[in-house]
Amino acid sequence: MIFLKERDALELFSFIFGICIGSFLNVLILRLPQNESLMTARSHCPKCNHVIYWYHNIPLFSYLFLLGKCSYCGTKISFLYFFIELISGIITLALFLKLGLNQEFIFMVLLSYVLITLSFIDFKYKAVPDYLLLIVFILSLIATNFSIIEAFKNAFLFTGAFVLLNFVITFYIQNIKSRILKDESLKTQEALGEGDIPIIAMMGIILGINGGLIAIFLAAIFAIIPAIYSNFVKKDIQTPFIPYLVLGFFTEYFFDLETIIKVFF
Repeated sequence: MIFLKERDALELFSFIFGICIGSFLNVLILRLPQNESLMTARSHCPKCNHVIYWYHNIPLFSYLFLLGKCSYCGTKISFLYFFIELISGIITLALFLKLGLNQEFIFMVLLSYVLITLSFIDFKYKAVPDYLLLIVFILSLIATNFSIIEAFKNAFLFTGAFVLLNFVITFYIQNIKSRILKDESLKTQEALGEGDIPIIAMMGIILGINGGLIAIFLAAIFAIIPAIYSNFVKKDIQTPFIPYLVLGFFTEYFFDLETIIKVFF
């Protein structure tokens, strides 16, 4: 009974720790692309520039208590702040339930936080800092259950396949789709960005060949509707793909669809 209570306390702590880190990730997502200081500048409202005091900056609760508005000027606060805190807490808890409190958990939770940061930076700016991609690659090598040789082999196989896939899809977009839609801007569009390559490599390292392929397939499915919306409604030909790669990765990692597929097929 005592063990269960201690376990419940650790689960609760992992979630609270996750939402607190999620609050910090919001700062990273906002400031890193703008090269703003992470240490000296205090959190402030982007509209009225009023400093946000700690009691108005409690993860999840402050957003709900303030009804998603700045307490000083009443400007609406983006729901993404709340969502990033919540998803950080859920992923931290899910990793603890899956792995327990050990070395693999530490590296996987760090990797997850970087992936969340990358996803929302890519979603907002459609470009990501190279050093975060390098951190993802290094953390994946440390966190993997494969040998270092197997990990590099999987990474090379996946990135090679990515380059070939990018070539084929880009050829289609520039030479066929551009003519069908009579859109000259498509003639210079790249299907996938260079920033996707380290994420693809990470998926191969952590999930292995089969799991990585499933994750990429899921990412493509997840991206279909947003891509159609961006192209035809928002008239935006660039769709950030890193968020969907990360979503595909987490789906395969936590639900292990590879094992489910093997059972039925």
